[in-house]
Amino acid sequence: MYDDTIVAVATPPGEGGIGIIRLSGALALPIAQHVFRPRRPGAFRPYRLRYGHIVDGARVIDEALLAFMRAPQSFTREDVVELSCHGGPLPLQATLELCLRSGARLARPGE
Repeated sequence: MYDDTIVAVATPPGEGGIGIIRLSGALALPIAQHVFRPRRPGAFRPYRLRYGHIVDGARVIDEALLAFMRAPQSFTREDVVELSCHGGPLPLQATLELCLRSGARLARPGE
């Protein structure tokens, strides 16, 4: 078992209306707070959707919804964040790379 925070695209490859990037681990929320700017300020409350943007510094990458599930009431029993953005490969890859640069590691098969 690993103690690090993992990230992966959780939706099938290809074009789709919505694509999901899933973070799981102790740093899931801090990483998400680094790459996601909510429309309205305030705390990220568990089990509530937040609307905002995926950002790289001042540059907006995509519109997104953020869902935060606090451990142990998540399917991994760790803190989990799901970032739902547009489903094309470009916004998903850009969001995945931002999460990796922010401290997550790419999930291995089965994680």
